[in-house]
Amino acid sequence: MAKRVTGPEIEKLIQLLAKVPGLGPRSARRAALTLVKKKDQLLGPLSKAMGEAYDKVRICSCCGNVDTIDPCTVCTDERRDHGVIIVVEDVSDLWALERAGALNVVYHVLGGTLSPLDGVGPDDLNIAGLIDRVTRGHVREVIIAVNATVEGQTTAHYITEQLAGIDVKITRLAHGVPVGGELDYLDEGTLTAALRARTAI
Repeated sequence: MAKRVTGPEIEKLIQLLAKVPGLGPRSARRAALTLVKKKDQLLGPLSKAMGEAYDKVRICSCCGNVDTIDPCTVCTDERRDHGVIIVVEDVSDLWALERAGALNVVYHVLGGTLSPLDGVGPDDLNIAGLIDRVTRGHVREVIIAVNATVEGQTTAHYITEQLAGIDVKITRLAHGVPVGGELDYLDEGTLTAALRARTAI
């Protein structure tokens, strides 16, 4: 049995950091050590920022984004095209699309994908909120931007069925060869999707 070399407070910090995605026990120990060694420059400001985030962070009641105001900054931005909604699985997907900066539109976060094996059904996701937003009108297009997994495709199909009969254009992200990708390194599924989604030159 390994001997404890730090106090319970530091051990607790390591255990909590280890729960952050991307940080395992070793990375958590290194991060904790860095924070403790740079207590004034890092640990203090981080503790304050986390406290403020805990007090102020809200889930947007309109789209499901994470922000400090409700409705969120994206939903209240009048410079965006509110007639186009991009549907994503998680807030991290929303942030990734925003970094790309391809479209100045609004979003809708589902909070996951349909997965009967895991007990995740339509009522567990924010699908009803999406249908409500679209049926209220003024939405011209819904872009389904879910992951190219079995669960993602099932979710996309379900949403398409739910929006059937509503006067709105439904599109989805193209799947295939990434920009700068080499065919030799791609898997068969990606190549098949690329061939099926081919476009005229």
